[in-house]
Amino acid sequence: MSKKTLIVGAGGVGNVVAFKCAMNADTFGDITLASRTLSKCNDIADNVKMRTGIEIETVQVDADSVPELIELITTTGANIVINVALPYQDLTIMDACQHCCVDYLDTANYEHPDTAKFEYKEQWARDEEFRKTNIMGLLGSGFDPGVTNVFCAYAQKHYFDEIHTIDILDCNAGDHGYPFATNFNPEINLREVSAKGRYWENGEWIETEPMAIKQVWDYPEIGPKDSYLLYHEEMESLVKHIKGLKRIRFFMTFGESYLTHMKCLENVGMLGIKEVEHKGQKIIPMEFLATLLPDPASLGPRTKGKTNIGIFAKGIKDGKERTVYIYQVSDHEQCYAEVMSQGVSYTTGVPAMIGAKLMLEGKWQGKGVFNLEEFDPDPFMEELNVQGLPWKVMELQADETRLVP
Repeated sequence: MSKKTLIVGAGGVGNVVAFKCAMNADTFGDITLASRTLSKCNDIADNVKMRTGIEIETVQVDADSVPELIELITTTGANIVINVALPYQDLTIMDACQHCCVDYLDTANYEHPDTAKFEYKEQWARDEEFRKTNIMGLLGSGFDPGVTNVFCAYAQKHYFDEIHTIDILDCNAGDHGYPFATNFNPEINLREVSAKGRYWENGEWIETEPMAIKQVWDYPEIGPKDSYLLYHEEMESLVKHIKGLKRIRFFMTFGESYLTHMKCLENVGMLGIKEVEHKGQKIIPMEFLATLLPDPASLGPRTKGKTNIGIFAKGIKDGKERTVYIYQVSDHEQCYAEVMSQGVSYTTGVPAMIGAKLMLEGKWQGKGVFNLEEFDPDPFMEELNVQGLPWKVMELQADETRLVP
């Protein structure tokens, strides 16, 4: 019997997922793309048919409404729901999947609409209900979180007896030509960057001021870039599942122009997430700012350069110290040539498809709610090479880094 796949979300990542599912139609079968804005779904469907010859259905849905989602899942007969909508909508989509006894996958953990807080707590709390209804939920199957979790599991399986420290390193060296823009949803991006930093060391979380810790890292195929410590959700699950871990941190690159613009916007209140009154109307500054900024999905045809995302891990193997750097480099223009999206959307959308593919093929199975590092990393790593995200492993001397003084 042919599988049926439901994709919720028609932004840049939804576009990539739709393309890549169509390119793997033998696994995904009949594909439906749903979003609040039907015209976005139709545009993607037209492009997918033009490039691949595969037709996908399109439907309008309010992903904040559990009843609408239940009706949609029931009508499509979906075997799996791939959630690439906003992180605010994770819980409603999970609840609809649980009601319909359908497997679930997303790319980012739940974010509270009214609080700049990222956590798995409320999604992990649904584990028992997913078990009872005999379904699987896979959380964070993007790149980071997602591929970085798999890199850690792969390093743990093949290179270490114990991993003591991990630095997750995310570099986007793309240039879109705008003075200021975000490569994914502006609200999510700016809330993430402007929040306090946080890392885990010796069994406790340590909080820092935003952008307070910087290092210059020499990224292969890109070069030295300023990299700033942020809190990122994959650390929350990795501290539970990586043996012997003593410290884990996350760094992301930002240019001076981006940081200057963001600081100015923050200083004048434009990053606020609480309602303010403007000429008799209630508005949320961050939402208003998002309407002024370029749509991330529009950046594809004008973005040039590369991304490099990976993990730098140190630990012990056979009683000796070991250092391994696993990373993946993507080219924005090559990504656009394949699926009409820039590299940031591509590196998130392809892993979402891979996670769903492994679930549908039965290579990753389980009942309950899981993070990617809980499964055998090898099938996922093999798919990365096949599906457009080839990776590399660099083994360094025990005390060697790629930090630039």
